[in-house]
Amino acid sequence: MKSDRGFLRIFDSLTDRILCVLGAVLFSQGPEFMQQYLQRLGGHLDEARRQLAIFQSTAAQAGAALEQFIRQTGANSDPGTARLGGVMSDAVERAGTLQSAHDALVQAAVWERPFVFLRHLDLEIARATGASYRPAVPTTLEGLVYALAGMLVFLALHHLVLRRGLAAVFRRPSGPGKAPA
Repeated sequence: MKSDRGFLRIFDSLTDRILCVLGAVLFSQGPEFMQQYLQRLGGHLDEARRQLAIFQSTAAQAGAALEQFIRQTGANSDPGTARLGGVMSDAVERAGTLQSAHDALVQAAVWERPFVFLRHLDLEIARATGASYRPAVPTTLEGLVYALAGMLVFLALHHLVLRRGLAAVFRRPSGPGKAPA
């Protein structure tokens, strides 16, 4: 029937537009999430540096470099003091990990940033970012690029998957009394 085809065209056109907007809005949030994640990462890095400064000051007061102080503390016969050597060693490692993740994200080009983000992702920081995330309207070139990518991905999804599925559902029988295949 002609009215069925008209309805399908309207439905297809409306679906197409809705998916374009949805893809643009969703994908444009990528740079915003990474920005908010980067701010949290920076906060964790600042705190790790503060802890290291305290350990370095304590080591200097003991007349040792931090690495030497960590070894001496770790070798202490008192188990509690020896564990403190491990805590300091972990703090040094954590600060290095946070610093390399921060540097990599800050220096990454627009096209490589999502991959760098995933490579250096700290799940604890990502969860905290997600818990306090506030969507925003991106006004940067990066936000526009992500929005366009989202439109293309959702349009491709619509044309390659949804349209074909709907066409199969609404396909007319090939002859009288025959059911759709």
